[in-house]
Amino acid sequence: MPSPHPDDVQANKWIAAASYLLFFLPLLAARDSRYAMYHANQGLLLLLTAIGANLVLGLIPLLGLLLLPVANLALLVLMLIGILNAINGLTKPLPLIGGATLLR
Repeated sequence: MPSPHPDDVQANKWIAAASYLLFFLPLLAARDSRYAMYHANQGLLLLLTAIGANLVLGLIPLLGLLLLPVANLALLVLMLIGILNAINGLTKPLPLIGGATLLR
C-alpha cells in the first residue's frame, strides 16, 4: 500500500489501532479512510487466523493442548505489532499473515 496521507493517519490512528480488537470499527466509523481500512483488513486477517488456529489445535488431543497456548501467545504478539504499527502511522503487513486483502 502506498503511504497514507498524513492527515488521514492523524485523524484515524486510534480507530485503526482499535481495529485489532474490533475489526469492524473502521467499517462503521471511518469507511472513507484508506489507513483505517488497511488496519481493519489486518485485524480481520488476525481474527480469522485466531479462529482457525483455535479450531484446528482444539481438535488435536494432546499436541493441541501443548501448541494452543503457544499459538495464542503468537497471535497476541501479532496483535500488539499491529496496534503499534497503527499508532505509529505505519502500513506494514503483519508478519506471516498480513499479505492477503479481504477488505477494500
